[in-house]
Amino acid sequence: MKWSIVVFVIATACSRAAESNKPPALVREPAVAGAFYPAEPAQLSQMLDGLLASANTHTIEGELRAIVCPHAGYVFSGPIAAQAYRLLPGRAYDTVVVLAPSHYALFRGASVCAADIYRTPLGDVPISPKGRQWAKAEPFVLEPKCVAQNPQTRQPSEATPERWEHSGEVQVPFLQKTLKNFSLVSIVTGEVDPEKLARALADRLDDKMLLVVSTDLSHYHPYDVAREMDTRCVTGILALDPDPVKPDSACGRTGVLTLLHLAKLKGWKAKLLDYRNSGDTAGNKDAVVGYAAIAFYTPAPQSFNRDERKQLLELARKTISDDKLPALTNVPPKFAETKGCFVTLTERGQLRGCIGHILPQEALYRAVMDNALSAAKHDYRFSPVQPDELDKIEIEISVLTVPEPLQFSSPDDLLAKLRPYRDGVVLQMAGHGATYLPQVWEQIPDKVQFLDTLAQKAGAAAGDWRKPGTQVHIYHVESFKESEM
Repeated sequence: MKWSIVVFVIATACSRAAESNKPPALVREPAVAGAFYPAEPAQLSQMLDGLLASANTHTIEGELRAIVCPHAGYVFSGPIAAQAYRLLPGRAYDTVVVLAPSHYALFRGASVCAADIYRTPLGDVPISPKGRQWAKAEPFVLEPKCVAQNPQTRQPSEATPERWEHSGEVQVPFLQKTLKNFSLVSIVTGEVDPEKLARALADRLDDKMLLVVSTDLSHYHPYDVAREMDTRCVTGILALDPDPVKPDSACGRTGVLTLLHLAKLKGWKAKLLDYRNSGDTAGNKDAVVGYAAIAFYTPAPQSFNRDERKQLLELARKTISDDKLPALTNVPPKFAETKGCFVTLTERGQLRGCIGHILPQEALYRAVMDNALSAAKHDYRFSPVQPDELDKIEIEISVLTVPEPLQFSSPDDLLAKLRPYRDGVVLQMAGHGATYLPQVWEQIPDKVQFLDTLAQKAGAAAGDWRKPGTQVHIYHVESFKESEM
């Protein structure tokens, strides 16, 4: 027994000695808190909550891989950045890679932050060790010492690219508000070949990583001139065409071009979420700065091309307008396949009716007609759609895969296995049942709240999905609406 005590004491002492010899964590302190965004935590948190609450709800048909966000002061560009960050709650990424342009430092390569912790008024974000691994290969470098201009004094001095850089920093509080349990790789771009950087990132990015590309658009042109320049640039980005992305059209041009090369390598597509300029958000239109929020995603497999989608939407609208099922001849074979289908009606963005079949039970074209008429006339939650409303109604069709059982061992296991924005959920509990389409994740991104409200929709108590005997089936949808045609 005496020997056991001695060994334990010695081991503990050694452990404490090892801890005391551990170097202190390197912290990247905030550089622009109090200037680009509030320095007081409660004020910053309240501002971000307001920006995110005011952002529109966007649907991405596929897996979100990257976002383009502006980096001016939140008063100017925050409403546009929030449109992209509004996509993140409920999604899971273990690493976020922020690709930001250098405004103050001159150097070659892509500088990876060498700190251990990235600090903002909202708290600390761990910096991923992946960055240090990346910095061992070109074109990455580990935060070099270089000549940088102090933005306060406008005098050059020796610093690192991260020292005063705001373009990456302003993204981090948004990330803290919208994601959980992530680490950061902060990269500031100097003189570097975008195509070479894209190839290096392509080998390192995986499905658990989100890429954030930080850029503003044109700077200090009159409002109309800026809109014309920015439209050309944004159109090029959406088409994955680098030619319209000129040096004077995006201050984060290197990051944008890197993203376009990445998108081509990985088969990503782009979707515009918002474009405005400081004349729209701050009032002065004499010399404005442009801002865009753009999502890049891996597209989900599609069964229907644009013309086929348009035909089905027109069939749904004709059914509602005529208030009866139209007679059809020469139905395309694809439309005659038996499919589960929902038809959703919205008016000025608000739900106006939604009816459908979870399981395949009739030909798709027939399901579209039946559910369109039922959504307009027989959804018990709403009064029937009137003829004078038709021009205000938008129609969305969701074609469902066959639901499959989801095996789980506990409520926590169920939460871990659900995939927000992708899974449609059928919940069955002791004689109660209901479903949410995947689109509902846009309004309810929290998994617990999603299941609580789904249980209530089924007529059960909010937490009843946690009880033994609960069954869950998962399906996916191909959805399309009139505003996309």
